[in-house]
Amino acid sequence: MGALCARCRVDAGIVAEFAPMPGKSNRIIVTVIGADTVGIIAKVSAQLAEANVNIIDISQTTVREFFAMIMMADMENATVPFDELKRRLNAKGEEMGLKIDAQHEDVFKFMHRV
Repeated sequence: MGALCARCRVDAGIVAEFAPMPGKSNRIIVTVIGADTVGIIAKVSAQLAEANVNIIDISQTTVREFFAMIMMADMENATVPFDELKRRLNAKGEEMGLKIDAQHEDVFKFMHRV
């Protein structure tokens, strides 16, 4: 197999082009999906605030009884590491009957590229 350029990568024989990441982002993407109940945004926001994570943007919607939210947050001044925050959010999701996940922005972008 020939050499690949710095912007290419091989996945199962498929060459995928991606933009180089100049520096690791401190931003994360938090997704929340589940049955709509009172206080979802407040409880998820409280978890982020406890860890000193700043919410940059938020979008949420309800479709009948279903709730979906996506947040972008900045961990630059976080008081806990990403893995611990992710664990806390997952636990809060289980407690509330929701699926809550967090990913680094770079991972989210790479997974959802067109």
